[in-house]
Amino acid sequence: MESYEALMATLALTMGASWASGINLYAALLVLGIGGSTGNIDLPPDLQVLENPMVIGAAGLMYFVEFFVDKTPGVDSGWDTLHTFVRIPAGAMLAAGAVGDVTPALEIAAGIMGGGMAATTHATKAGSRLLINTSPEPVTNWTASIAEDLMVFAGLWAALNHPFVFLILLIVFILIVAFLLPKLWRAIKLVFRKIGELLGVVEKSTEPLLATETTTATITSSDPKLAELERLQALKDKGALTAEEFEQEKQRILQRD
Repeated sequence: MESYEALMATLALTMGASWASGINLYAALLVLGIGGSTGNIDLPPDLQVLENPMVIGAAGLMYFVEFFVDKTPGVDSGWDTLHTFVRIPAGAMLAAGAVGDVTPALEIAAGIMGGGMAATTHATKAGSRLLINTSPEPVTNWTASIAEDLMVFAGLWAALNHPFVFLILLIVFILIVAFLLPKLWRAIKLVFRKIGELLGVVEKSTEPLLATETTTATITSSDPKLAELERLQALKDKGALTAEEFEQEKQRILQRD
């Protein structure tokens, strides 16, 4: 029975740390570091470095910065884009360290699972934030950001104190994400496009969207259908519409009286 409980606790910590890192890495590091240094959390040997005051201080500083950046429309999406290279590897490392003193194969397996979990939560957060940013008011961003922070604190508390309950809730979360990710995919593609532009892999768009909209508005007075087709083509070129969606919308416009 004790070995079963220990297994559940280790699995919950492994998945909980990686899950939280994909949402707010610095909050997760603070919770684990402060909890371990005060004796409230018994961290595995490989994660005890998080108890170091320098690590806690660095995590606290970055959490302070992210607290404000994450609540600024537009800036939060840029922050999420850059943190694609931070949250996912950190989630994999936390998961590998959480399994404790085990075989290298098990550590690698835990790292792979942790990286996948961190990537899932990060993609969900980044995609939902891009959709939220279509709203001009900042209240939605503040609400979403604070809710995410509370999720991290509550999720890690559940993982550490009620591992079985946390694992059940994690399965529910994965099912919800599996339903939502296809709907968020268009926004996520924009994030990957921005990453590609930063790395120089994808050519930057030379025609701003505003110019396209202005051109479309000029054409509208003479031929509304042509204007809509031009707008659709611009959206397709920017990756906002798939080829199938473009064809469906084009046929709908052409068949309209």
